[in-house]
Amino acid sequence: MAARSETMFSLQNLPVLVGVVPLFTVTNFVLNEGYKTAAIAGSSLTQMITPTTKTISIDALLIDEFRALRPALEAMALTSRLLAAAASKLFIFTGIPVVAKNGVHLDMQITNLSFTQDNTMRDTLKVSISLTHVPRSSLTGIIGAALDLAVGAGAPFI
Repeated sequence: MAARSETMFSLQNLPVLVGVVPLFTVTNFVLNEGYKTAAIAGSSLTQMITPTTKTISIDALLIDEFRALRPALEAMALTSRLLAAAASKLFIFTGIPVVAKNGVHLDMQITNLSFTQDNTMRDTLKVSISLTHVPRSSLTGIIGAALDLAVGAGAPFI
């Protein structure tokens, strides 16, 4: 069998999925989570009681033919739920799912999307995406938390 020179799909090279758009060349992925705290009665201590915010920042490269994914990212970034629902019927109920090695994050919404192209890499678009968690229902919150746990437990094996 002849050796193949092209890059093979492997578990080490899994894309980050933003909705239905695969990002194969992610250069930076940042997950920020904030927590609400409450004072413990009769003590000067506080404890975290519930997550309050979740944001994700993704920097990626759309190289060669993957530049054609730009319109799909723009369609998901539409601010109106009805317009976003026209792009995908599922997003009106669940928001945009983000699937990465570090977890499955449901109910996300794109809050900032920027594309950069420069003279040094003419066949490449740099994309920066900021997403915020916008809960739609408690059911998707529970499903998302369960998927986060499952991916977190399995991540060392990927």
